[in-house]
Amino acid sequence: MVTFDSIRRDQEHTPSNGLRWFGRWLRRRLPTGLYARTLLIFILPMIILQAVVTIVFMERHWQMVTQRLSMATTRDIAAIIDIIQTYPQDADFSAVTEMARQKLDLTISIEPGGELPQPREKPFFSILDGILSDEIRGQINLPFWIDTVGNSSLVEIRVKLPDKVLRVFAKRSQTYASNTHIFILWMVGTSLALIGIAVLFLRGQIRPILALAQAAESFGKGQRRDDYSPRGADEVRRAGLAFILMRERIERQIEQRTAMLSGVSHDLRTVLTRFKLQLALIGDNPDLVGLNEDVEDMRSMLEGYMAFARGEAEEDVGTLRLSDILDKVEQDFSLHGKSMTFSIEGDNDISVRPNAFTRLVTNLASNARRYARTLRIEAKHGTKWLTIIFDDDGPGIPVNAREDVFKPFFRLDEARNLDNSGTGLGLAIARDIARSHGGNVTLGDSPLGGLRATIRIPA
Repeated sequence: MVTFDSIRRDQEHTPSNGLRWFGRWLRRRLPTGLYARTLLIFILPMIILQAVVTIVFMERHWQMVTQRLSMATTRDIAAIIDIIQTYPQDADFSAVTEMARQKLDLTISIEPGGELPQPREKPFFSILDGILSDEIRGQINLPFWIDTVGNSSLVEIRVKLPDKVLRVFAKRSQTYASNTHIFILWMVGTSLALIGIAVLFLRGQIRPILALAQAAESFGKGQRRDDYSPRGADEVRRAGLAFILMRERIERQIEQRTAMLSGVSHDLRTVLTRFKLQLALIGDNPDLVGLNEDVEDMRSMLEGYMAFARGEAEEDVGTLRLSDILDKVEQDFSLHGKSMTFSIEGDNDISVRPNAFTRLVTNLASNARRYARTLRIEAKHGTKWLTIIFDDDGPGIPVNAREDVFKPFFRLDEARNLDNSGTGLGLAIARDIARSHGGNVTLGDSPLGGLRATIRIPA
């Protein structure tokens, strides 16, 4: 019976799924950096090429040369055996021994009535052992014993004659292509030299890209780096120049926005000051209570707008102690009769824009204080990220409104995203500051039953 589960299992074991699984497995184990990946692009083809060349050399050149040398040596031994077998049984073989030494460069000895030793174990990888054995079988066709193992410069061959044993010592170079290691050394040496040149070249090409990445990362954290200048290849220079132009445009927009809001606030403050002065000159009048409240609301709103504008204003990066900020938050909760606890994991000192980051933390903590009885803060300062989690037991924020509350002037019915000024900019300022540090603020469900706010910025 065919079921959906069986069909699914069959689909999971199809060759295409296996290839996709292998592709995912390979991607997880490959290096992620541009420098390492570029090195692989250079090194892997070189290794494959060297392996192919070595295999072809072993199968063609090395084997062919060894076979020809072994054939010639075996032919010389066969000739010596023919001469020995034509001599009388009691003849002196010194002339044959001397001829083999002088004419054939072979050292021989004849042992009357000798026996062959036990066969040696065949080496795992030896072209000489196999080729020489085949040549002796083909040309001599007598029982034999050979010793080609070891680093000795000689190869020993023993041949069993009817009533004696012929021992032959031949130079390894006479039977074997012994200069092969020179070829391998040249291959390995040139490969290492080429890899070294590639590494030096790649370092020079990757360094401008890393400098551009560091400049962009610093700018994303709100840190200005004036020492960056485009260099490297033409494409990298174009990308660096585009980054500088983009950074200048963003900085001009921020300066224009801050200057405009500063001018507007100055003019409005002047008008508000005249209003307050005129109201003060009139004196106490119950009919002017509402007007006084409106003027105070306008002043609070104006301060909120300016705080929002200052969220992107430049401030030098400095070192701030997390415990100092959280101690002040704890004191604020105690003054209002509420509970606040915190814990810090990792380094207590952080590199941020102190005033802006302090406002970020206090905005989120004040938001929890107004609508919850208990707040728990957990700070984790790792090697790459600083994470601060705010958990409270308040009413929380609906899931469909958790992104809207970060919009300027957006208000819920519960007005949970209002700051002290009532402008609806508290969470907007918080996210704005976090993003100016290269991070973000997100909202979720708290295990305490209320809202969880999470700050995550690069460490």
